[in-house]
Amino acid sequence: MSETPQPPSSASTNEGKQQQNALSLSDFQAVIHKMFYEKDQSRGIEGTFMWFMEEVGELSSALRDNTDRENLEEEFADVLAWLATMANVAGVDLEQAVSRKYVQGCPRCHQIVCTCDLAWKP
Repeated sequence: MSETPQPPSSASTNEGKQQQNALSLSDFQAVIHKMFYEKDQSRGIEGTFMWFMEEVGELSSALRDNTDRENLEEEFADVLAWLATMANVAGVDLEQAVSRKYVQGCPRCHQIVCTCDLAWKP
């Protein structure tokens, strides 16, 4: 049985440079808003969603290929950026939404470590 990958801790990720650039989800959403909001707003939610789906497709390809770690990381970042973009256009605070739904545990079984049947979401 393979070991479940764990998200990297801040102490184990390229130390200095990445720690200096670490952002909360709210900070990241604000950075994306500052960089792209004018364009995103004019594109609208439908156009933004199409770009998001294109990035999800690129992430899917990178996951299947599984040979280029740098590309995989870039595709995860792109998907997160486009998700933040959609949230900005829709007026949703991602950090608040995530906290409300997941901080208290699994939305279905309410446990910190999900005990739901594998056939169920999440």
